[in-house]
Amino acid sequence: MSFWNATRLVAQRELRMQMQGKGFWITFGVFIVGLFLAAILPGVLGGDSTSTVATFGSRATEVVAAADNLEARVVTDLEQAQALVRDGEVDAAVVDDPTATTGVRVIAMTQEPYRILASLAAPPPVQLLAPDAVSDQVVFMAAFAFALVFFIFSVSAAGIAQSVVVEKQTRIVEIVVAAVPVRALLTGKILAYSLVVFAQVAVLALLTPIALRLGDMQALLTLIGPSLGWFVPFFILGYILLGSMWAVAGALVSRMEDLGSTSSLLMMLVMIPYFGVTFFQDNDRAMAIMSYIPFSSAVAMPVRMFAGESQLWEPFVSLAILAATLVLTVLVASRLYTGALLQTGARVRLRAAWAGAENPLG
Repeated sequence: MSFWNATRLVAQRELRMQMQGKGFWITFGVFIVGLFLAAILPGVLGGDSTSTVATFGSRATEVVAAADNLEARVVTDLEQAQALVRDGEVDAAVVDDPTATTGVRVIAMTQEPYRILASLAAPPPVQLLAPDAVSDQVVFMAAFAFALVFFIFSVSAAGIAQSVVVEKQTRIVEIVVAAVPVRALLTGKILAYSLVVFAQVAVLALLTPIALRLGDMQALLTLIGPSLGWFVPFFILGYILLGSMWAVAGALVSRMEDLGSTSSLLMMLVMIPYFGVTFFQDNDRAMAIMSYIPFSSAVAMPVRMFAGESQLWEPFVSLAILAATLVLTVLVASRLYTGALLQTGARVRLRAAWAGAENPLG
């Protein structure tokens, strides 16, 4: 049997086993429900919140008085309204503007006050006193979303290690490797789990616009959409990188109880992007460093691009570093997996696994 035919058979077997499990569908259903709840609940729970706006002019005062969830603070001149916005004493200002079709315009600080605009019958033009491409709040939300997606699905790659351990513990692996090459077994497992995860992410990506529209968060979708294009290749390479390491973690032990001893380091590598990007997303130097570390670049670089903090060449260099690390890791993981797969009993040392690859059937 050729290598690729063997890989295809292994991948089909792994896919069938995953699809038949109730846990797979329950977990994916929870993801979908969580996505819609995250988009809808903020609007439902925060629907009664009131925004304070400064008003200048009779038309502006009339428009704000007719709006829901807006508390007016009448001022006597335009400069006073702008000063209140700059000082943060009001969320925005609504002032008379005869040139606007609505008769008024909104003054804000760094970003358009979407909640205030939604409360007005007809959204007026907006004047920003200190325009900012993306607000800090939106950057944090994007960083948290990217990090959470990468964290959840990277942890799910532990299923590769669990599958390997089960086959070793039941001695099924000895029958399997008699029919297919060991490296085809490794490739098939990683391919199957990767396809499942990428399909789940694709479905969630298709459902996200629907959820955001239901939650009246179209503006967020417009802002975060372009950065998703860079997140996809980083996510794919990052997942395969960790998946190959999970396979080795499973091959080094013969019992499920011992898997924790070989996977603790991997869990740290999975948590680095999540906690690192979440806690340091406002630290430019820390984010720049994490953008070139293979285990965190999958999240850090898309976030920096979303915030407009990276140069045009940076994502290409970061992606190249990640790809080179992936190739090197897969080559090393393939040898360790081959050398450790048929060794049973106590935990296999890395040196023994490396040496065992020279004669995996011995």
